[in-house]
Amino acid sequence: MGLITVLLKLANCIVNNILTNSFQKAENKLQNQHNHHFTLTKCSVPKEHTIICDIQNTLLLNSKSFFPYFMLIAFEGGSILRACFLLSAYPLILLLNHDHYRLKFMIFITFCGMKVKNMENIGRTVLTKLYLENLDFQVYELVFRTIKEVGTTKVVVLTSVPRVMVDEFCREFLGVDNVVATELHSVRGYYSGFVATSGVIMKQKVVKEWFGDEIQQDIGAGYCVLAQYKEATYVMSNGDMGMSSRRQMPRDEYPKPLVFHDGRLAFLPTPFVTLAMFLWFPFGIFIAMIRLFVGVFFPYKVTLFVCALTGLKIRIKGGNHSMAYKTKEVSGGGVLFVCTHRTLLDPVFLSLTTGKPLIAVTYSVSKMSEILSPIRTTRLTRDREKDGEMMQKLLKDGDLVICPEGTTCREPYLLRFSSLFAELTDEIVPVAINTHVTMFYGTTASGFKWLDPIYFLMNPRPTYHVQLLGKLDKGLTCGFGNKSSHEVANHIQKLLGDALGFECTNLTRKDKYSMLVGNKEIIV
Repeated sequence: MGLITVLLKLANCIVNNILTNSFQKAENKLQNQHNHHFTLTKCSVPKEHTIICDIQNTLLLNSKSFFPYFMLIAFEGGSILRACFLLSAYPLILLLNHDHYRLKFMIFITFCGMKVKNMENIGRTVLTKLYLENLDFQVYELVFRTIKEVGTTKVVVLTSVPRVMVDEFCREFLGVDNVVATELHSVRGYYSGFVATSGVIMKQKVVKEWFGDEIQQDIGAGYCVLAQYKEATYVMSNGDMGMSSRRQMPRDEYPKPLVFHDGRLAFLPTPFVTLAMFLWFPFGIFIAMIRLFVGVFFPYKVTLFVCALTGLKIRIKGGNHSMAYKTKEVSGGGVLFVCTHRTLLDPVFLSLTTGKPLIAVTYSVSKMSEILSPIRTTRLTRDREKDGEMMQKLLKDGDLVICPEGTTCREPYLLRFSSLFAELTDEIVPVAINTHVTMFYGTTASGFKWLDPIYFLMNPRPTYHVQLLGKLDKGLTCGFGNKSSHEVANHIQKLLGDALGFECTNLTRKDKYSMLVGNKEIIV
């Protein structure tokens, strides 16, 4: 087991540090001929302007190569085999001596045979997160916030990559007026892997058609921000600014809050980091099986020991809650633990933390997850009256765990709490739960949900944070405090949000599935 711990630490180090740095250095060498940096300054823009912005290395940081985004599509929209094939083709991609051919080759491998509908979902639910995380704060300030002050200035994004990869992000999050990009050929709802008859968009050619020959010498290889005012054309490029002075868009400055997103990969899949992930995959499955087997069949103390030995961290915060369990002898009922919802394993880790076999109620999980659960689970019907009666009975049998958000959320937000739990008992213990992963997300909206716990347990060194906040004051409950159920639910949501540093929202499970899978929750 000691050797396993060393391997886990080594894998985590490789994924987060060594390979990421190596890839960045290699890419800088391979594309040194394109290192034209630009200087950005605040400018006043007349209303008649049309600003044209490139997405590669202008809107996005470190995007000389779009390979990581193609890899993300291949993995999330295709399969692991397609992603492996794309990765194995990476050396050949580097040998191609023209960006035009590299792009066509990556398009063919990534899109050939893929459903058009699948790609549209990925563009909306997966890619937008990585784009936001790599959005250049200075460019955004210059282009988008400047024109907001003007009101009528138009923004056009010009890029060689396929439109379907950037259109959703540019329109929904940046609010651009038009996206000029490469179109893909499709047949009966499937991509053929070839570009449309218009071919790959050549940025210099398009700019020449729009603005004439006189500005061609001012345009770097994809580093142009242009503006047109009547007959005059302005080029905000060239200059000499080091990449170190460019900075990432802070989360609190995002054009729109990022609350929901989907996909399995929790990292930007650059070639070397993706290679590390594939090398880790068989070890990850083995480690996940060990963690799962021990959790299901062994006592809590043994499970905690094996978790620590295999690199799974459980961080517990809170006082001694042994008094919470004495209420059953006094009131004849158990304690209701009200938790934030990060993965399907929340009740299991809370049970490990308290050292007691808890009962969990579930909204919609697969049969496989219920079979593998080491604690008792009961499925809710979503009928308020029936569910209330059922949970009342469960509380008489022991301590109950409920996640009133109704679904998981990966980002630092809390969804609206269902108020039903507040009507059940006055013995309520709020629990703030959070997770941290480096390789795989343990939740999905459109994928196979029965794999969620396995993917979480496949991470080299995942972390579970469990903070018990103490029993809710009786004066703040429905019974003794004469509060409404909505008041109690909102108060507990705020308590948990403050404990985690999360923002409370009024979004619901319906909002999540409406965005990620189109008004239809899929349970597989």
